This record gives sequence, structure tokens and C-alpha cells, in this order.
Amino acid sequence: MNIEQAKKRINELREAIEYHNYKYYVEDQPEISDFDYDKLLRELEELEAKFPELITPDSPTQRVGGKPLEGFETVVHNVPMQSLSDVFNENELYEFDNRVKTALHSQEVEYVVELKIDGLSVSLEYENGTFIRGSTRGDGVIGEDVTQNLKTIKSIPLKLQEKIPYLEVRGEVFISRDNFIKLNEQREAMEEPLFANPRNAAAGSLRQLDPRVTAGRKLDIYIFNVQQVQGKNFNTHAESLEYLKNQGFKVSPTYNVFKDIKDVYGEILRLGESRGTLPFEIDGAVVKVNSLRQRDALGSTSKSPRWAVAFKFPAERKETVIKDIYVQVGRTGALTPNAILEPVRLAGTTVSRATLHNIDYIRQKDIRIGDTVIVQKAGDIIPEVVEVVKEKRKGGEKEFHMPTHCPVCGAEVLREEGEAVTRCTGIECPAQLMRNIIHFASRDAMNIEGLGPAIIEQLLEKDLIKGAADLYYLKFEDLVNMDRMGKKSAENLLNAIEKSKGNDLSRVLYAFGIRLIGQRAAKLLADHFGSIDRLVQANVEDLTQIHEIGDKMAQSVVNFFKQEQSKDTIEKLRRAGVNLQSLKKEAIKDNRFEGLTFVLTGTLTNYTRSEAANIIESFGGKVSGSVSKKTSYVLAGEEAGSKLDKANQLGVKVINEQEFQEMIK
Repeated sequence: MNIEQAKKRINELREAIEYHNYKYYVEDQPEISDFDYDKLLRELEELEAKFPELITPDSPTQRVGGKPLEGFETVVHNVPMQSLSDVFNENELYEFDNRVKTALHSQEVEYVVELKIDGLSVSLEYENGTFIRGSTRGDGVIGEDVTQNLKTIKSIPLKLQEKIPYLEVRGEVFISRDNFIKLNEQREAMEEPLFANPRNAAAGSLRQLDPRVTAGRKLDIYIFNVQQVQGKNFNTHAESLEYLKNQGFKVSPTYNVFKDIKDVYGEILRLGESRGTLPFEIDGAVVKVNSLRQRDALGSTSKSPRWAVAFKFPAERKETVIKDIYVQVGRTGALTPNAILEPVRLAGTTVSRATLHNIDYIRQKDIRIGDTVIVQKAGDIIPEVVEVVKEKRKGGEKEFHMPTHCPVCGAEVLREEGEAVTRCTGIECPAQLMRNIIHFASRDAMNIEGLGPAIIEQLLEKDLIKGAADLYYLKFEDLVNMDRMGKKSAENLLNAIEKSKGNDLSRVLYAFGIRLIGQRAAKLLADHFGSIDRLVQANVEDLTQIHEIGDKMAQSVVNFFKQEQSKDTIEKLRRAGVNLQSLKKEAIKDNRFEGLTFVLTGTLTNYTRSEAANIIESFGGKVSGSVSKKTSYVLAGEEAGSKLDKANQLGVKVINEQEFQEMIK
């Protein structure tokens, strides 16, 4: 294929892919399967790889950005991105109508009513029909350039149907309710902080320095206003939205035109009733003057336009009764008490359960089984108990107590001092199995290459494994028929599992995910006891004899190994031939680091921290987890944190990776 043929085919593929993006992400009416779509995209990627000179910024392959950004450039908005004035009731809405009509000296005013989607406001700019820049609202005058991240949102057209000289539109980036719940489930599984609501999730996702992270968050957008346009004229706001829709934009999902302010209020009430049935979160409705000529006449204050207001919906609250309280076990082993309620209609849906967060929350609000309570939806999504109506108590209400054993697997539960969360300690607990196995197979643990979350999820769904140790009993025929596996992939995975059997005991201990035991502590335990059998027999006093192992860590180790599930896992690993001994330390090459203590911080380019620690120890040095006056060197990689700050405070010498390599030559 010559370059002219490639150019023709590339253009055909781009048009087809963008057409199917529009059908899927804007109209929600896909015409081809995901498999066929992926084939088109793969062919385009292969052609662009062969002919890189044909890659353009508006190609669908450019939707997922490359390397992470160092920071965001600032953008000065030519048209300020103002915020709207709020109204909270019918009277305030009528006052807005009076102000508009008085200022215009006219009773003939049309209003457009739209949903107020709760997300992050952005500006999109197009030159000659091509998307050139996207920015956040910022303070309304200066925002941040987030073009690469916005390109990952497939409902944003990279190319318009009409090549007008310039167009700037404003829209709201958001995350759907379903994707928000899935995102928090993923974060919980990886023990990352949860997002409080979809708006925070959208804002945090759009401001990621790595566009690949943004791409994985499944953000969406609705366009709701033309900020600037050249080569086109509009008379009304509704007309401009129709034009944008025809250009490939996903515009406000509901916008109706009304001449009477009473009808406007009726539409607001209707939208308020529908909020619980929408796939995304809203916090109100927006009322805008439809005529663009009248908008110009009304103008703006320094903060907000005079031609629009936001009608804010209050958080809907209802009274109901707690019939019972049950405990749910999350993917991290956290036990969360939940209330079973007398069913009540709330924000458009029937609510029969509500989260009670933790035992401290229950005690602070004095929540009891049988209480009459007020409930609302946090962020209009998660039902929660706000307060107890204590004057309605009859005396038969019962206090709730957290269980001493996991309701799912029966293992003991533990609440660390200073923590609000109570956790299950069972390594084989079905409720947290997915997260445990992901950790077990991770690079710093057993390092089983090719065993990612998607494969683990399939293994669990097909009932091929019930715990991490079962990985070592998988057979070729178990794997080869799994989705996206195939013969070669199955063989590679089995080889990786087999290879992991030879890991040092320290990796096995870290893979167990024992609370408070990280890589450093796992290595100390393995080196000191030499075998899993000796470690299992150790008590708290034995463990605290090891430097850096404190009382809490020691108690956590003892609690872990006394669990029947832990004993079962160890026996399965032993029968499978997994090494449960500390391997002999690498012979000392020379003593150049004798008497020196190193602390590692940040991300290294050429080594993992474990590899760097092994090198230091092979030259007679020691590696510590904390910086003190006795520290000889701090080896700092990228994004070094508090350890680097402490080293500078104490005057400890800091070296980079290049200096370290010179030292070990």
C-alpha cells in the first residue's frame, strides 16, 4: 500500500469510527458490535504506525494521550465563564422574571429550561471545524488547559460537520451514576480513597496529569452554550443548541421553551420529580432567556449573567423506620453496618436500605433498631440516615453492636486503635477475595505476570479458584477456554505461576496482605525466622525482638496466623510446592557500604525498591524504612515525598539514581 492509498483508507476509517462514536456515545444507538468497532480502530492504529506522517490531532487514535503531563498550562478566557445566580423557591423565580421584563421594558420573553448537571464546567474551542483546545472554568477568567484529557471523552467531536472559522462552546463534564459506583468499587478494591460524589469524581478525573487515567474513568459531557462563534449567526439559544446537535455535539438532554413563568416553574417541578430516574446527577434546573438579542440587552454583572438563573433543588429528606441493621463486608474486608428501612419514596426511587457508615457514626447519632429516622440521598445517590427523631421513641428500640466475627466467613474481626473501620482478618473471605488475589499476584508480591484483575474476576466467576493458593492448582484446560485467553496466553500464565513458586519467603509474607506488614517488615520477618513454620509459632514477644517490628505489627502477625483460613492457605501452598523458606542472602560482593544505612523514597527508573535494597545489602549496607540522624544516604527517585523533606531537615545526604549507579560500579 502506497501513501496515497493509505491516506484514503485512513480517512475512511476515521469517518467511520467518529460516526460510530456519535451513534454510541451521543445518540446511545450503536450500529455495530464492540468487536467490529475495535477492528476498525486497530486497522487505523496499524496504518498510522506504518505511515506516522499521516497522523493528525483529530484522529480517533489521539483520544488517549501519551506520556503524563508535567502540569497544566493556564488559559485566559476571552468570554468569561461566569457562574449563575441561584434561586431556591417559586417567589424568587418570579422576582427574576420581573427583573428581566422590567429591564427589557417588555412582557414578551421566552425562557429555555434545562437540567443543571452537577459536574465540571469546561470550554471547547474549534478552528476550521477541528478541536484545538479545551480548558476548565477556573476562576471564570483564567482556567487550565486540559485538552489532552478532554480528547479522551468520546462524546466530544474532534471534528465538526461544518468547517466554520471559529467556535467556542461551554459544557459540563460529568460521570454517570453507574460509572461513579463502579469507579468507587475499583478504588475500594485497591484501598484508595473513595470519591465523595460524582462531581468530585469528574473534577478529579479531568485534572489528572496522566491522560490515560482520565481515559479509564469513562467521563461524559453535555454542551449547553455557545460562547463565541465566527461565520454563523443565531437568533435564539434553542436555535444554537439545534445547530450544535447537528455538528455532532451531545447537547443538553432536556431543553424546552416557555413564554409564561408559571409554565417555567411547572417544568422545574417536573424535572425535580425525575431527578432520581436520570442516569446522571443534577442539582437543579437552569432558566435562560431564549432570545440572544435580549440577552445582549440584559448583559451581566461582574459575577453572573442577568439573563439566567439556577433553580437549586433541596436535598429531599423523608421520615421512615429502621426495621433492622445488618453488616455488609466490602472488598477490603471493611464491615459496614446498613439499615433496613420501611420502604420510602426518595428522590425518584424507593429506598429500603441506607448506609450507617461505621459503629462510631451509629453511636454519635444514637441510632437504634426500631428508631424513626430522617433519610436522604448523599449526592442524590447513596441513601443515608441523617438524624433520629428521638421524640418518637417508644422504649422498645434496641442498641446495635458490631459482630466479633465476620458474617461472611466467620473469621475474627479487628478494629485497629485510632481507626473507625472494623475489618475481617480472613485471607479466604469471599467478600474480599478479589482484592486479596490481586495483591497476592502483584509485582512486589508473588509477581505472577499476566494475572490481572480481569483474569482473576473470570477465575472467581467460573469457580476455578476460591483463594490465592488455588492459583497453583490451575490446569491448562481450565484456562484455555476463558475469554481472551487462548493457548499461548494460558501457557504463559501457567509458566508465570510455576515460576512464582521459587520466590523468597519475604514475598509470600507480603503477598498474604497481613495488616501493617509491608515489604520491609516481610523481609525482616523472613530473614529472622527463616521459615514459615518458625514464624507461625512466634508470639508477640518473639516478634518485637526484631528491630522495627512494634507491638501493633507483632499482634497483627499473631492474629493472622492463628486464623484457620491462614493455616489452610499455607498448607495448600506447601502441597503445591511453593517455597516457604527464606532463601540464602546474596553473597556479599564487597563491604563498600559496611556501616552505612540507606533509605529509599520515590519511584526509581532502573530498579524496583526491592532490587535497589538487595544491591545495597549485597555490598554490606543496611536499608531502613525511616529517615533519622543515623541515616547515611537517602536514595530519591521521582515524586519523592516526606522522607526527602525529612532528609533535608536533618542534613542527611540525598543521592539520585545516577549517583547511586556510580557508587555500585
